[in-house]
Amino acid sequence: MMAFEQLPKKDWYSILGADPSADVSDLKQKYQKLILMYHPDKQSTDVPAGTVEECIQKFIEVDQAWKILGNEETKKEYDLQRHDDHSFFLSCRCGGKYSVSKDEAEEVNLISCDTCSLIIELLHYG
Repeated sequence: MMAFEQLPKKDWYSILGADPSADVSDLKQKYQKLILMYHPDKQSTDVPAGTVEECIQKFIEVDQAWKILGNEETKKEYDLQRHDDHSFFLSCRCGGKYSVSKDEAEEVNLISCDTCSLIIELLHYG
C-alpha cells in the first residue's frame, strides 16, 4: 500500500529572494549571487563556527531552491502545489500524478492519474 505524501512547506522563492512571477533567468541570477555569498569556500577562517554552520545551511537551502525552481517541470509542479496547500500527491508509474485535496478525500474513493488512464482507490481508515 502506498501513502500519499504531503510535501514540505518551504517557500523556495523567498529563499532565493525572488518573486513567484520571476522568470528562470532572474531566478538564476539570484541563485548565483546567493550561492557565491554562502559558499563554504568563500567564508573567512576567523568567523565563529556557528556562523559557518548557518552559511552552510543557507548554501544548502539556496541549492535546493535552485534545483526546484531552475527546472521548468519541477517549478511548474511546485507552483501548482503552492496554490493548494491542502492537497496530497502520489506519483504514477507513467510519470503523472494523482492528487486529491483534503476536502475531496472525504468524498471520493477513486482518483485518476492526471496523465494516463490509471485509477487508484483511496482507502479511508478510522
